[in-house]
Amino acid sequence: MIRESFCFLPRVGAGKESQIWQSGVTDWNSFLDAQKVPGFSVQTKQTCDSLLHTAREQLLAENANWFGAMLDTQDHWRLYNTFKDDAVFLDIETDGYYGSVTMVGMYDGRETKTFVRGANLDRTLLAEQLAKHKMIVTFNGKTFDLPILKKYFNLTMPLLHVDLRFVCQKAGLTGGLKQIEKDLGIHRSSEVDGMQGIDAVYLWQQFKQTKNNKYLELLIQYNEEDVINLPAIASKVIPPLWTKTRKNFTSEL
Repeated sequence: MIRESFCFLPRVGAGKESQIWQSGVTDWNSFLDAQKVPGFSVQTKQTCDSLLHTAREQLLAENANWFGAMLDTQDHWRLYNTFKDDAVFLDIETDGYYGSVTMVGMYDGRETKTFVRGANLDRTLLAEQLAKHKMIVTFNGKTFDLPILKKYFNLTMPLLHVDLRFVCQKAGLTGGLKQIEKDLGIHRSSEVDGMQGIDAVYLWQQFKQTKNNKYLELLIQYNEEDVINLPAIASKVIPPLWTKTRKNFTSEL
């Protein structure tokens, strides 16, 4: 996807990108090989050629932060396939909607790590884990998880962030995480099926009041399924969204 994207070039928005594709220039190589590209002066094309050469170098160096800075955040999903093996899928729980953090769950595609308040929820540990990854993937993290983590822990996040809430909206899927999972045929275990965010708050409150680990264990399971399901959502939504993006843009002309 990223090698076919031109949206990070100067003054190239959705319409201009579609014009490039429609002209038969479908990827970076064909743009560079073309003597002329419709809509680009000789000088502008030279500027874009230079930027594309840099992009190829940065892609070869797997410099996710360079692309995170160059692309608008709404287009970061185009880099998912490139950096998904170096991604961390993240979800937090709080003691109220925008309350303080009670739990942070991370999943790297192989194993989960859970950080619990009063046990191992520590800024240094969180920072060390985040530093291992080139991309962060969340559901509604742009407006919830990441601002809260920055508020309470002052963490530096990877510049490359794919928020699946907005990716799903682009693909025509609306509603919360649990509804979208159902729409995509992604199932949860019976123990946490049907639970919502407010239930996570309740479980934490019950754990603190009773000291009964069954509430904490259920909350951990709920959080783990939140993060484990994120790559499943991405794999079901992003490829057809790219197909839709290319088809819609080129068919508008």
